[in-house]
Amino acid sequence: MKITLYRYIINEIWPTFIVCLFVCIFLIIGTRMLSVMEMIVSHGAHVSDVLAMIFYLLPDVIEFGLPAASLMSVVVAFLRFSANSEIVAMKSSGISLYEMMPPVIALSLVGFAISLVIGIEAVPWGNRSFRNLLFEIVESKSGLSIKPNIFSEPFDKIVFYVNSFSDKDKSMKDVFVTDMRDPMFVNTIIAERGMILFHPQKRSVTLQFTKGIIFITSRDVLANRTVKFKRYDLTVGLTDIMNTLKSIRRKPKEMYIGELIKQIRVLPKNSVKYNQTVTELCERFSIPIAVFLMGIIGAPLGAQIKARGRSSGIGISIVIFFIYYMSMAGARTICETGALSPFIGPWISDLFLIGCAIYVMRLASTERTINIPWISRSADNE
Repeated sequence: MKITLYRYIINEIWPTFIVCLFVCIFLIIGTRMLSVMEMIVSHGAHVSDVLAMIFYLLPDVIEFGLPAASLMSVVVAFLRFSANSEIVAMKSSGISLYEMMPPVIALSLVGFAISLVIGIEAVPWGNRSFRNLLFEIVESKSGLSIKPNIFSEPFDKIVFYVNSFSDKDKSMKDVFVTDMRDPMFVNTIIAERGMILFHPQKRSVTLQFTKGIIFITSRDVLANRTVKFKRYDLTVGLTDIMNTLKSIRRKPKEMYIGELIKQIRVLPKNSVKYNQTVTELCERFSIPIAVFLMGIIGAPLGAQIKARGRSSGIGISIVIFFIYYMSMAGARTICETGALSPFIGPWISDLFLIGCAIYVMRLASTERTINIPWISRSADNE
């Protein structure tokens, strides 16, 4: 009998879990399409490159969406049981809510394991692969935007004008370049020759100029100077190449666990980089725990809420997930400044979820119904 019950609960939860996860992936990928579209427009990225970029982003997106999907699927399932009086029927047959928990715990453990593997292995792999692909696109396409006798901007805030350009060896003749990356000064470079050199290992590009002059002018035009050179190297980092992708270029996100630990050992304590690295390491484990806790919260929450309809369950789940996410994001920001220990901050959101789990389980044990006014009103209108 219990095996049949467990199968029934699992079959009610997992389809909703898959749907919720796909919706989360679709929404998050949609918000990042602006950056992807800029790659297409600015660097002539091919459709296959765009699909590859989306694929490499998936681990990060799935890790973000797993807690929400875990909570929503269980809440919606148990809310339906409650609305159809199935919870009452089970309890009248001598099956308590605690006896309905094993399949929920099992599915939550599966979610925990998936999130842990994704966070430890897939997320750093995806971010590294994304960064490598981005550099390859820039390396192969940067020359396409440089045309003779036309002003062009192949790199962010660096304007080119050349009399001739060879796409084969990336060499230029009679070069005029304006570098506007410095907020205080504008550098204007005039050179007889120039060349674009790529450094895959350093993820940077060197613009090498020979026989020329640099005009350095302050933004307020109150100070300027001139420098002659035989050879001048202008380095352009990946951050200058794709300035709109700051959210994906966090170095700790690209590191595996072993690399994070080594980085923590060599970085000066309480530095911003140290705090970011420790926070990232702790989040690799705190997020999978959140996935597990979200599933545990969902069962008593859905069973005890006085409401009808899947929309009510989704609304409640979104509110809880929003509070969880805001607490996680806020703690991360505070930890990076050093105001809160990075060893403590990433666990604050999990402590919030543990508190929620204890609260709803106590309500379930005393058979008290959670009556949320705005949910009840919306249920009455359905």
